[in-house]
Amino acid sequence: MAKIRTRFAPSPTGFMHVGNLRTALFAYLAAKSQQGTFVLRIEDTDRERLVEGAEQVIYQTLKTVGLTHDEGPDIGGAYAPYVQSERKDSYLPYAEQLVKEGKAYYCFCSKERLDSLHDEHGLGGYDRHCRDLPQEEVQKLLEAGMPYVIRQKMPVEGSTSFDDAVFGHITIENKEIEDQILLKADGYPTYNFANVIDDHLMDINCVIRGSEYLTSTPKYSRLYEAFGWEVPQYLHLPLIMGKNEDGSVSKLSKRHGSTSFAGLQAEGYLAEAITNYIALLGWSPKGNQEIFSLAELVENFSVDGISKSPATFDYDKLTWMNGEYIKNMDNESFLKHAMPYYQEIFGTETKDGDVLQSILQKRITKFSEIPAILSFFKTLPDYSAEFFINKKSKTNLENSPAMIEEAIAVLENLPNWELNTIHDSLIALAEKLVVKNGTLLWPVRIAAAGTLVTPGGAMEILLLLGKEESLNRLKLALTKF
Repeated sequence: MAKIRTRFAPSPTGFMHVGNLRTALFAYLAAKSQQGTFVLRIEDTDRERLVEGAEQVIYQTLKTVGLTHDEGPDIGGAYAPYVQSERKDSYLPYAEQLVKEGKAYYCFCSKERLDSLHDEHGLGGYDRHCRDLPQEEVQKLLEAGMPYVIRQKMPVEGSTSFDDAVFGHITIENKEIEDQILLKADGYPTYNFANVIDDHLMDINCVIRGSEYLTSTPKYSRLYEAFGWEVPQYLHLPLIMGKNEDGSVSKLSKRHGSTSFAGLQAEGYLAEAITNYIALLGWSPKGNQEIFSLAELVENFSVDGISKSPATFDYDKLTWMNGEYIKNMDNESFLKHAMPYYQEIFGTETKDGDVLQSILQKRITKFSEIPAILSFFKTLPDYSAEFFINKKSKTNLENSPAMIEEAIAVLENLPNWELNTIHDSLIALAEKLVVKNGTLLWPVRIAAAGTLVTPGGAMEILLLLGKEESLNRLKLALTKF
């Protein structure tokens, strides 16, 4: 069998959707798990839907998640060019070849006539009006410069079958297949036609795409057969669904949450976690492992693990997975990802990164949670004196003022503002006052943070606030009583 060659062929019409990224990932895994070739091709023949900058988004997304292509527009290859608009002149000869062989025909129907074939819901197929026009009439219309498209002649009886690596043997009745347009009036090929021509010319022998293309696959197969070319292996991926508020599911869309890679990143999800999670949408590895690096995905990937059943995008599961990645980060990586959020709270002022990491790393599931968790550092909340009451630590409105005053006296005289110094002085103070540590530290923490729930304890909060701000807040707390 020939060495596997897969391709990812996106259209630069917007952001990289979760479904697009999964297609790219599975094409990459299918190739790399078999020491094959992964090709990137840009399909920009739909000129009306092109979005400026979208092509760069494709390159950047693939680079960010680590899907390195072996051939493509930016690096070249033996089958260049890899942008369809740059291959425009290669499609007309193939379309005209099919016309000469009686397998395709010129269609001169106007947009108005085609629209009239649709019902009130916009449904209705082409009626093959130009399929059997006399050759003399066709020639006259061409000579008169009448606009035309080229359509493929599809069989009107019988059925078309193909085999899919996931869904098995599929048969579609030919009466369901329209005479598809191959070449549009502007000279550009249609998506279906360009796909087949380019896949053949680039020796793509495994075509991976979403299962929404299952019903149109007979059109592809009929084109391969019309040219006498070998049909590639098809591999269709299950649909990605989203959970609705009522518990039902429907095809994933913006109403379910962010559906683009950029959108998920903006929410604080890591590229590695997104890639890992998307790999599990419709694919089940052998064993119970859920956390995979890209290299581990390549090593463990097999087509027989792909399911026919739709996969549901679970944001809670992605969030959990993201948290697992954060928990396992080294110090340098954690600081790199956290720094932009630290700066939202502390500005450019340098804070103890190790202390921040120690109070955050096991707590957060997304880096974007950091500003909310640390917001009390930026602005002291307007809190109630009732916060000082805690039965477990035996603090109340009577003893809390005394604890805070004692702490102020000790903290004001500290020779340096370091974590160990703050810790040792407060623990010594509690021992001197003959109270439990919590009896002293609870009111100090509440006074410093102004909130019941905090990341880290009193010592870490005091350190990060700095001496001046800490003492100001402790003194302000005394006015609450």
